Amino acid sequence: MSDTKYSPIACDLEKDKKYNWCTCSHSENQPFCDGSHRAAKATPPLTFEVEEAKEVYLCTCKKTSNPPYCDGSHKN
Repeated sequence: MSDTKYSPIACDLEKDKKYNWCTCSHSENQPFCDGSHRAAKATPPLTFEVEEAKEVYLCTCKKTSNPPYCDGSHKN
């Protein structure tokens, strides 16, 4: 059974803007990093950008094999 807590979040991303995707789940600003990994001594964010503006679904379960994008792993 899937947990809605870990459902992907739809995000409108801007062309050529850098984003920091949270890899540790400590951020209060999911799916983006808020720096909480530092205090938790957890994994740093994944920095990425897109080549064109678009809506994407970003992973919050952190189990995706295609970070930062959701691949349905939260359903397993």
